[in-house]
Amino acid sequence: MKEKRYRFHGIPWIAIPVIVFLLSCSAEKTEKPVMSVPVTVSTVLQKTMPVQLRAIGNVQAYSTVSIKSQVGGELTRVHFAEGQDVKKGERLFTIDPRPYEAALKQAEANLARDIAQIAQAKANIERDHSQVKQAEANLARDMAQAKNAAVEARRYEMLVEKGVVSREQYDRIRTNSEAFEAGVQADRAAVENATAVVRAGMAALENAEAAVRADRAVVESARIRLGYCHIDSPIDGRTGSLIVQQGNTIKAEDASLVVINQIAPIYVGFSVPEQYLPEVKKFMATGKLKVDALLTRDGDRSEEGWITFVDNAVDSSTGTIRLKGNFINKERRLWPGQFVQVVLTLTVQPNVMVVPSQAIQTGQHGQYLFVVKPDLTVESRPVSAGRTVNGETVVEKGVSAGETVVTDGQLRLFPGARVEVKNSDPTAAPKEEKAR
Repeated sequence: MKEKRYRFHGIPWIAIPVIVFLLSCSAEKTEKPVMSVPVTVSTVLQKTMPVQLRAIGNVQAYSTVSIKSQVGGELTRVHFAEGQDVKKGERLFTIDPRPYEAALKQAEANLARDIAQIAQAKANIERDHSQVKQAEANLARDMAQAKNAAVEARRYEMLVEKGVVSREQYDRIRTNSEAFEAGVQADRAAVENATAVVRAGMAALENAEAAVRADRAVVESARIRLGYCHIDSPIDGRTGSLIVQQGNTIKAEDASLVVINQIAPIYVGFSVPEQYLPEVKKFMATGKLKVDALLTRDGDRSEEGWITFVDNAVDSSTGTIRLKGNFINKERRLWPGQFVQVVLTLTVQPNVMVVPSQAIQTGQHGQYLFVVKPDLTVESRPVSAGRTVNGETVVEKGVSAGETVVTDGQLRLFPGARVEVKNSDPTAAPKEEKAR
């Protein structure tokens, strides 16, 4: 009985290795199930793509004006609020005009006085001209009388020598002739004096006219200075902080009162590498170059503008060229001092193959992507990728339009792997062949 019990207990221990071997062989012969890798896919498209340059730009005011006063005085009124939009010609400041009004009135009074002096000088000249004419008439009359008297005196002299007339008569005629001659000399002196008076009157008139011209200049200067008491906006723009408050006394050409920035339109300045300068010049020669400014918080919204300025020299320290874009900025989304993403569109390239950028992978042998075949297995295909625009990459060679490529889940893939498409777009995934 004891020996039989030993045999009974020993049989299971001997059979266990055999059973394990048989089970393992059976497991090896059982076919393993094929696992599908979940992926998302997209279709290769043939479309027109823009050729673009991207940079970081800085928004700049279209024009900036620092408002200063051209006259001194008390700042009696401020006509705007800080940060207010103002139009060209709109009143900004008023400086106490009373001192300048008084100066203008004084200058106008001096002008009126000198104009009156001109009128008086002209009247005096006319009077003196009349006196000259009268003196000249007297001179002519006395010269004729003196001539007659001289002739008569010579005749009486001959008669005296012949004893026809008495010496007394001759002396009387000769004295009369000498008197007429003296009158002529006096008339000549009177004409000269009257002429000198006229010349003096003309000089006085010229002086008065010069004084009037000077007075007119003083009046105009006073009027301009009075106009400077009212300061208007020279541009359409937006005011900044008020630097000098109402009630302060200011000096001419002293500190700025306020700074106005014109923000509609507005500039965006940015730089691109100098190697793109020939392309920029080439495409600018054919028309306007479009430029977009994207604000980081606005997502896909952008402001559209066009290039209006290319700097005249390359910055040798950075190897870049400075450009400026002009933007209408109707909604005032761009603000001076902001940093924005700038997209400069040079041209467009038609009929290129495009895939989502996340489909492109980089390996030891370069760039590649996974193409989904009709049997839902994948093929690793090397590609030559070009530029990327808005999340899409141009594939220069390696794929054809209509092929399906994997856009997510590539880490678990290998050539020949089976995939399970998770896209919601039924056109993006190929249909599995019915024949197995």
